[in-house]
Amino acid sequence: MFFTFGKIIYVSVLLVNAIAILSEDRFLARVGWSNSVPDASFGASSGGDASIKYKLINLMTSVRTLMRIPLIAINTVIIVYELALG
Repeated sequence: MFFTFGKIIYVSVLLVNAIAILSEDRFLARVGWSNSVPDASFGASSGGDASIKYKLINLMTSVRTLMRIPLIAINTVIIVYELALG
């Protein structure tokens, strides 16, 4: 079997790490992916007019905000696992 459960976890952690380290000021603003569009106010629906690009920008911002501390713990566990069991 080409993909095992452990490999899928490694790939997903690496992808989340890649999203988490992207700098909005240095990289994303240069390619036009900054979060410059204001969010809808509380209770207002953004409707179906939000593009996929805007949704991806919001996803990246959310990952950077919410996963920063858990990623430290997850990466530490993976490093200790790899050092101990190789």
